Formats: sequence, C-alpha cells, structure tokens
Amino acid sequence: MNQAVAAFLGQHNFPVHLDINSVIDALLFDMHEGLSGRPAGQDMIKTFSNPPTKNVSGESVIVIDAGGTNFRSCLVTFDSQGKPSIDFMEKTKMPGIEKELSRKEFFEQFAQNLEHLKDKSDKIGFCFSYPMTITEDGDGILLGFSKEIKAPEVAGCYVGKELASALEEHGWKKQVHISMLNDTVAALLAGAAAPDEGKKYSSYIGFILGTGMNGAYIQPESKEYPGLKKQIIVCESGKFNKVIRSDFDLAYDQKSIKPGTSILEKLCSGAYLGPLSYELIITAAKENLFSKEFSKSLLEIQNLTLIEMDAFLHAPYATSSVLGAKAAEKATGEDYERLFELLDAVVERTARLAAAILASCVIKSGCGKSASESVCILCNGTTFYKTYKIQERVTGYLEEVLVKERGLHFEIISRDNDITLGAAIAGLIS
Repeated sequence: MNQAVAAFLGQHNFPVHLDINSVIDALLFDMHEGLSGRPAGQDMIKTFSNPPTKNVSGESVIVIDAGGTNFRSCLVTFDSQGKPSIDFMEKTKMPGIEKELSRKEFFEQFAQNLEHLKDKSDKIGFCFSYPMTITEDGDGILLGFSKEIKAPEVAGCYVGKELASALEEHGWKKQVHISMLNDTVAALLAGAAAPDEGKKYSSYIGFILGTGMNGAYIQPESKEYPGLKKQIIVCESGKFNKVIRSDFDLAYDQKSIKPGTSILEKLCSGAYLGPLSYELIITAAKENLFSKEFSKSLLEIQNLTLIEMDAFLHAPYATSSVLGAKAAEKATGEDYERLFELLDAVVERTARLAAAILASCVIKSGCGKSASESVCILCNGTTFYKTYKIQERVTGYLEEVLVKERGLHFEIISRDNDITLGAAIAGLIS
C-alpha cells in the first residue's frame, strides 16, 4: 500500500488488514453468550425449524419477500415431483423507505401490494428481512428496523398477525397461516432443498450480503446449551458490536437514522459502503492526501453510492462514474493510486468481516469435518457477487482460516430465486 494512504488510515483507526481470526473469536464468544441467554451483540434468534427431510410437492403457497429496498410477492406451486414454478410475480418499493408510516399505514400498504394474490392460497411464506423473535407458531415479533426503514410503530408487533388482520380487512375469504422467516433462513432452506445431483452436505448456512448483512446456521443439540434442540439459528450478525470502528465509521454512524445500532452492518453492507466511502474520501481531501486541485474537485461531491464507488474500482479510468470523471479532469497519477487504495481498503475490510461471519457459522455448526461432506453456504446479495473482488476474497480467506487452519470444509453456492424458494418451503413446512 502507498505509504501516505497507510499512514492516513492508521491515523484514523482504520485497519488495513483486519485480523480475521480475532474477529472469529469475538463472534464465537458473542454467539455463545447469546445462546446461553446472556446479553450479546447478536440476537441469536431461535426459529424452531429445520430443513425438510423430503421434497414438498403438490401444493401452492403465497410468497412475500420484504427486503431492504424491494417488496416482492408471487405464488409458488410445487408439482408432484417437487419442482417449483413461480407465477404472478410483482415487485414494488418496500413500505417505509420514502416516508415514515404508522403501523396501520405500513400493513395497509402490504395488503395493497398483495391484492393480485388474494385467496390463491391459505399459506403464506413471509420473508421479512429484519430482526425478529420467532414464535413457536411461526409468527415473528419485530425487534426493530434496520436499512433505514421508517415505521417505528411496527417494532414490537406480531407481524404475521398484523398482516392477517389487514388482509381480512381487504376482503380475503381464506383464513391464512403466515410463516415468518428471515432472508438468511430462506437462503439456508433454498440451499438445503435442492442440492446438486451427487452432492451431500453435512450442514447448511444462509448468508446475505446485499443492502443488509446477516447469517444463519443450524445449531446442533449440545450439552453446552441444555434444552436447546437442533434448529436453524438466525445470528443477526449486523448487530454485532465487538469490532474496531474507524473515525469514518463513527462519523457516518452519527449521521444515520439510528446512531449506535447495526454496528457491523454499517461497516460492510451495501446500504452503507457508499456513504462510508464518502466520509473517508472527504476527510482525505480535507487533510491533503490528494493534490490541491483534485481535493478541491472531490469536495464538490455531495454524496456517494456503492454503485459509484464500485464503478471506480472496476474501471478507475472510465469517465462514466462520478469519481472517474472527477479524476480524469484533475487527478495526478498518484491521486488515482491513492483514491483507488482508499476505496479498495473499504472493500477489503468488508471481505474480511464477511469471511469471519461465515467461518464462525461453520465452526458453530460442528460440521464440515469431511471433505466429501462439506458445509453448504448459500450466499445471496449483489454486494457479495457484484462488488469489486468481494466474492473472490471471501472464498480465499475461508480457504485459509477454515480449510488450512482448522480442517473444516465448505462450498459456496448460489440458486436462482433462492429467497423465493426458501420462503415457499417455510410456508409449507411450518
């Protein structure tokens, strides 16, 4: 790394090469505390569910996928062979993004979004990508919103019950059973539902790195946790708080809607990487890390998105991105190098943190000890797959900290329509 860049990052407490094993150890301690019923950064939410032991078939289920940006809904039908088909798919914006909503307004918008699926099934698999306490009957109590959703009255509600009431008010004749789940559980179930022919896995993990970030794994029965049966556990990894934060992280956190929350998520998920990089670049410009003319040009930028940041990393000399255009006009060769290394440091930290989360889930599962029966990790999210070198780096770091150092084996997979498929399965097995 450029010496000036290394000095600048060090001065602001931004680790250039975060020690992954230290983060793994901190995560494992936090997971243990949460499972033991003691205060922890991660919620370690019980789901009271496991992957199905056989394929579902001959049934239809309504699927809702309410994520950080979009609200998707459709009907999934499994034929007699268990092959799924997706119909009536619609996508709109997630309620609560554009303005603050009351609890009634929030669920009213949900019901409106589901009009095209009225009474097409009495089963709903509802993937709600926010922290919830799952009840034994499959409902979910919202702990609070992340990803900057503005609907504070919804916190503490039984989400499934509220939605069912809203649907009844909209004239639904069928009494619906709603199975709530997190997107990480949906990803895990999708991975478990249809392994490639000839594959056998010892366990499954669901991981999301998109607008938000989270992980889920299967916790085996253990004397360490008396009374805890084998089941999928949602970690709420984004809430993990035992991690080093730089001056840039602290500065952005204070500008976010909910300062002091979603600590780890704000360090490495897609909703925050752009604004975080903006804090870093503007500080660097103010502290003369770049040439005078380029610093002045950068200070004219009002905000930065992940898309713009990533565009520069993929093609620094292209002028189609905001940063590329600014650089083409004013930057020296050294300016290019320093800006690239600053942004790459943000991506590098993201990859290391993601690898630590996945490694801790694999370790906690107690599986992956046989190379022929590795742990299946289904990863979902454009930040993981599209952002500059994240996927390659995460895979490489996992090879190091899991395979080489611990003799634990993994395989990262993807599936088309994974969240939809997983939510459908949850709606039928609950």
